[in-house]
Amino acid sequence: MRKFLTVLAALSLTNCGYNAIQNQDEQIKANWSEVVNQYQRRADLVPNLVNSVKGFAQQEKDVLLGVTNARAKVGSIQATPEVLNDPAAFQKFTQAQGELSSALSRLLVVTENYPQLKSDALFKDLMSQLEGTENRITVARNRYIKSVQDYNVTIRSFPTNLTAMAFGYTAKPNFTVENEKEISTAPKVDFNPAPSK
Repeated sequence: MRKFLTVLAALSLTNCGYNAIQNQDEQIKANWSEVVNQYQRRADLVPNLVNSVKGFAQQEKDVLLGVTNARAKVGSIQATPEVLNDPAAFQKFTQAQGELSSALSRLLVVTENYPQLKSDALFKDLMSQLEGTENRITVARNRYIKSVQDYNVTIRSFPTNLTAMAFGYTAKPNFTVENEKEISTAPKVDFNPAPSK
């Protein structure tokens, strides 16, 4: 009987999902590190980008200050793997990154007014690096999103949910769309031009 219980306990431990949870948790941490790495790369480009624009667009101080402040806010947040277990800290991190994205978008709109800036070799190189970094951020975020999805499904599925509860594993936060209501509303398109006066 004792041998039977030992075999039964061994079989239940192999199917409890503990190792799967560990593997997926480590994958999330690795993918998170890549997300942070790409965001850091973008943040490192900002000072050079601001300086190159500053030389051509001195009167755009508010926009340049906005980018600089957003970058400083991003730099003040510690994006350690522990952020993944704290939804409030995760939201603070993603909000700061969103603010930097918005500030960079405003900066790029301003640069459209300066043809000589757009033809500057340094500016073009920085823009190319920024575009490549934004693409790598998208890829890294997608990998993170997928690994969090896999993990969250695992810890909610039976019988691994019992193991997750026993060891205190909870769902990890994921990236969300900040303006979800706005983008779920179809844009209004008017094909009737306004009458000319």
